[in-house]
Amino acid sequence: MNFAREILDARNPLDLALVELSREGSRREWSFGEVADRAARLAGALEALGIRRGDVVMTLIGNRPEWVLSMSACFRIGAVVLPCTEQLRAKDLRLRIEVARPAAIIADERNRAELEGARSGVRVIYVPDESLFEHEPAPCADLDASDPCLITFTSGTAGEPKAVLHAQRYLLGQRVQAEHWLGARPGEIVWCTAASGWSKSARNVFIAPWLSGAAALLHDARFDPLERLELLERERVHVLCMAPTEYRVIAKRATLRPLSALRGMVAAGEALNPEVLRAWKEATGLEIHDGYGQTETGQLTGAPAGQAARPGSMGRALPGVALSILDGELMLDPVSAPTFFLGYLGEHVTRDDGRWRVEDRRDGGPWQTGDRVLEEDGWLYFEGREDDVIVSAGYRIGPFEVESALVAHPAVAEAAAVSAPDEERGAVVRAVVVLRDHTLARTPQLVRELQDHVKRETAPYKYPRIIDFAEELPKTASGKIKRAELRGE
Repeated sequence: MNFAREILDARNPLDLALVELSREGSRREWSFGEVADRAARLAGALEALGIRRGDVVMTLIGNRPEWVLSMSACFRIGAVVLPCTEQLRAKDLRLRIEVARPAAIIADERNRAELEGARSGVRVIYVPDESLFEHEPAPCADLDASDPCLITFTSGTAGEPKAVLHAQRYLLGQRVQAEHWLGARPGEIVWCTAASGWSKSARNVFIAPWLSGAAALLHDARFDPLERLELLERERVHVLCMAPTEYRVIAKRATLRPLSALRGMVAAGEALNPEVLRAWKEATGLEIHDGYGQTETGQLTGAPAGQAARPGSMGRALPGVALSILDGELMLDPVSAPTFFLGYLGEHVTRDDGRWRVEDRRDGGPWQTGDRVLEEDGWLYFEGREDDVIVSAGYRIGPFEVESALVAHPAVAEAAAVSAPDEERGAVVRAVVVLRDHTLARTPQLVRELQDHVKRETAPYKYPRIIDFAEELPKTASGKIKRAELRGE
């Protein structure tokens, strides 16, 4: 098997593959023929530098064609690609380099200072560099489904990130979620806004759209709620994939409006609040189809494309994916998940003298997700992380329900609920709140107003007995709230 040969090279060379919106404001369309040719030539350049099948190539590039070309070049020759987000600092980069031991790094010139600060000693290829595309195209390697393909570091809320190694099966395995959740159609434009370097970008920025015969939009710029809506309209995006945080912020800080070309919206990473779901539905007439997956597993659930979503639900198990609930925790039979990982570097996977030694975690029995869920008629509802659930005076309180109540208040932009120790109750709910208006006085009266609001919105025992205010919430690169940091762990 080979993704480059079976998907990229097989497409009509005249079909649209990418729409590039640069940071400087320029726009360019890329055909599949252009992408295939340049990716093959970049693969030839890597081989000329001594990069071979199984070698690790790290990328530090934003959402721009050079990143897609680098990923595709590695897929072509069987190199193992490690995409990194540009938000990483020298210390973060050093950790990834030490763990993954890349043979080369492809980086945007704008990241030179940070890379040099990492003092890696690894060969760095800076882009843009047109000379990289003057080499003869490299042939596609014949790969096995279990051959190493992709490394993604987890965005854990505690401890150092772990390196997750995926196999070649991960790429073509995206067909399931692409068809049954993302739902793009041939000739459409898909915009997955995830920054290069975290798991959703590795599967939904261009891989899943291409598997569906669609094109991918690449926007290399910081998140701006007003600009996001303008671009959706101008570029006539058909399918939108955003982080829940982005949907929330746009709903709070911009005026939502109908988007004529938009046909579908999906989200994954955290549960979406009912208030946000209502705002988008009222403005666009469309429902946001939530889904769920992990860095290790890939997508596992989704509100089925073409069907009505259920507010608050992360959908049903994708076709063929065997999920169960044990004592409230979501469990997975790894053999049923086509995108399940090979293992963690340093645990199930080692590499000596350039050779990979893998004990495929898929054969290691049931996978405990660590996420607590509820089930109703096959639809799953996220309750909280096993270590995030708050137990107060015997009540089990999921942080999401407290946060949903808080963000329904007009003064609140974002909120995070965590456990705080209490002598009488064992623990109480502590909320950290970001206000929409940063100049609003943070008075005891406002605290009481927010507490009373939560009591009206949900069961009174869930209300936050402690409310603190912050300018922003600590988050991982993928936009997930770092609850452990808020708990002081």
